[in-house]
Amino acid sequence: MTSRDDDRFRIRPGPPKARQSSGGQRFVNRVLREANKAGAKPSTKPSRVGARSAAKLGRGHVAAQTAGRKLGPGARRVVIKARYVMLKQAGARSVETHLRYIEREGVDRDGGKGHAYGPTTDHADLAEFEEHGRGDRHQFRFIVSPEDAQQLEDLRGYTRHLMTRMEGDLGSSLDWVAVDHWNTDNPHTHIVLRGRDQTGHDLIIARDYIAHGMRLRASELATEWLGPRTEREIREGLLREVDQERWTSLDRGLQQQAHQSHEGVVDLTAGDATRQPRTLLIGRLQRLTTLGLAEPNGINRWRLRPDIEPTLRAMGERGDIVRTMQRVLGAQQREMAVFTSGEAAQPVVGRVVGKGLADELQERGYLVVDGIDGRAHYVGLPAGTELEQFPAGAVVEARGAAEGRAVDKTIAGLAEGGLYRTDHHLALLRAQPVRGDPQETVAAHVRHLEALRRAGLVERVAEGAWRAPADLPERARQYDAQRLAGGSVTLLSHLPIERQARVIGATWLDRQLIGGAAGIADKGFGGELREALRQRSDFLVEQGLAERRGTRVVLARNLLGSLRQRDLEAAARGITGKTGLSYRPAVDGERVSGVYRRNVLLASGRFAMLDDGMGFTLVPWKPAIEQRLGRSMTAIVRGSAAIWGLGRVRGPGI
Repeated sequence: MTSRDDDRFRIRPGPPKARQSSGGQRFVNRVLREANKAGAKPSTKPSRVGARSAAKLGRGHVAAQTAGRKLGPGARRVVIKARYVMLKQAGARSVETHLRYIEREGVDRDGGKGHAYGPTTDHADLAEFEEHGRGDRHQFRFIVSPEDAQQLEDLRGYTRHLMTRMEGDLGSSLDWVAVDHWNTDNPHTHIVLRGRDQTGHDLIIARDYIAHGMRLRASELATEWLGPRTEREIREGLLREVDQERWTSLDRGLQQQAHQSHEGVVDLTAGDATRQPRTLLIGRLQRLTTLGLAEPNGINRWRLRPDIEPTLRAMGERGDIVRTMQRVLGAQQREMAVFTSGEAAQPVVGRVVGKGLADELQERGYLVVDGIDGRAHYVGLPAGTELEQFPAGAVVEARGAAEGRAVDKTIAGLAEGGLYRTDHHLALLRAQPVRGDPQETVAAHVRHLEALRRAGLVERVAEGAWRAPADLPERARQYDAQRLAGGSVTLLSHLPIERQARVIGATWLDRQLIGGAAGIADKGFGGELREALRQRSDFLVEQGLAERRGTRVVLARNLLGSLRQRDLEAAARGITGKTGLSYRPAVDGERVSGVYRRNVLLASGRFAMLDDGMGFTLVPWKPAIEQRLGRSMTAIVRGSAAIWGLGRVRGPGI
């Protein structure tokens, strides 16, 4: 009996309060560390580990560890992009804008409007979905793109099966809508998932499930539907990757092998340590060597550049940009360039010949601009920019964020004792032989000053007077660089130059004629612009707004004001005919008031209709007033711009 091992066991009680000892605390910390690995945010109060830590962990972390364990090398590949949106930060119209975008024209199989569907309906009501989720804290947005989506054909059925499996993984029914997009080489599905579970509480999904679990479930389902990829399909896919100038699965395998090596090199002398065929890896390494991203380090040994992944990803993006521009330009021969907003970036002016979304999940768009410099430019837009405001053929200007503005230097230079006055500036312009309309020049400065005032950089102390600091140019440059991290794109005219050539209104072509039309190339859009300017000059002569003196064309004084007045009068006659209200032209410098009824788009720009009950006035519009539709507004007209305020009393301007 004494030789039995269990007799040797002796109980050794720990010291008092052992439950709260350092050993117990270490155990709690271990639990929290493991939870953090599974995707939870560490708790700041380790003593409360129960339900609260489980809630922070999120749903799906267990499924993320088990999903896809049976998937072999022949599994079908699926790319999933995910975005977690905090609705309060995104803005009131974020959901509406995104839902309108995914159901836009040109995305279904026949090039028509997209059709939203849900778990049980083929015709989901997006307005109702938005209404139900109005009080949600957050929302999930996914793009699911199976590599073999063309073979799946029934993307709708595939998406429903995927969401059913997600419900099982997350332990809750899900409220979602989806739209299939067939307008790219890789058909894909946009899924919008509400951030509420079936109990009405916030739906928290574990980070590792979003990062891996969902993709593995999608791959598992695609493999079940289509069967595993054959060895021939796998090899052909890898063979295509050998010469690609983008980040590939071959590169990922090579990088992993380099990281596992003590010397940080890829060694293929002793056979292949990865699942890819050795000959393909050698071919890929030879291609990387020609690109300067790898260098030989002995026989069948290579050393990869540390920045190989970001470099190849950037090369892939550039390749996508080039293909996009080639598709847009077609047979037109143009030198292609990508607009960047760095220090050396020069403004790009031209017409819009193409547009789309470079990043569908972040809703970050792009424009292809046929520039007046004879080149085609790819211009990235800030996230959330609505592409509808840039119609095809419109004239735009892209400007870098870090570039200083000449108008800021002018304001600082004219500020006597720190005070800039419009009357002083106007008197100087009229006394000097300068190009352009003095009133229009001052009005442009006033518009810019109002923007600076809203930013807190200048102060309006009286009508036509602003207090400006001596270092305004540098402050304004820093403000622009922070506000416009990716630069800005301004709509100069919604009309193509062909229509501008013979229209009544103050057009962009007229401003080019007044300014001397500098920087215009003789080829491409620049050549077309020169012809449009010639036609515009002929039209102005016909209208009595210009005259020929030999080879020169002399424009009438206050040309833009005269054209704008004719444009407004023609539009006002149409409004009077429909409403019976009389038109009251706005006088420069005069305050006008009324209820903002609508905006009117004319050749001279967009104007707001103010109705005072007895008549109406057309005032230069700006986007900030659109949210005040139907409310009383006041405005002071300054040339082609206006200073806006609320109600009939003097108050903060817009």
